[in-house]
Amino acid sequence: MIRIVLAEDMHMIRGALVALLETEADIAVVAAVSSGDEIVPAVARHRPDVAVLDIDLPGTDGLTAAAVLHERWPRTKTLMLTNLGHPANLRRAMSLRVWGLLLKEAPPERLADAIRTVASGRRAIDPELALAAWESQENPLTAREMEALRMSADGAEAREVAERMCLSVGTVRNYLTAVVTKLNARNRVDAIRVARQSGWL
Repeated sequence: MIRIVLAEDMHMIRGALVALLETEADIAVVAAVSSGDEIVPAVARHRPDVAVLDIDLPGTDGLTAAAVLHERWPRTKTLMLTNLGHPANLRRAMSLRVWGLLLKEAPPERLADAIRTVASGRRAIDPELALAAWESQENPLTAREMEALRMSADGAEAREVAERMCLSVGTVRNYLTAVVTKLNARNRVDAIRVARQSGWL
């Protein structure tokens, strides 16, 4: 019997996944939680074979929880559920060497198959997700450029950004100009949009 801890914040989806998995003779859901903060305690208590985790969870995100599980309970394999829209999350999942990565829109039977694959010690990566992670570009911005862009995205003017970063206004403007150029954006607002779509903000 493959023992599962499931983490999904949407009540209806969580209930549907539990109901689906409980129809499988060889899979048992030993805990179903609604936030990332509940994952580690649930795994510590039940020591499941597989943790099926939504990447986007309130509290601790699924990938952060997966990294903790990998370190503390390496025998518990992690299978992440995600949407296609966050290339940065996909790259992070690959770098954490999660055992499985599955699209939320995948047919229900694919989930049970992926759980069995992961439980057996093999990886189950959705081809679309692997391709999206492969094709998505790395963040070309420096840490200081990202910091200036993040503050700007939060509504801070150049003078306020300069004060908070202990820089001159001219240096901050240079950073933001470099950001626009590196992201091939039309202006600062467009650069913020590009960074958000790429999962960097």
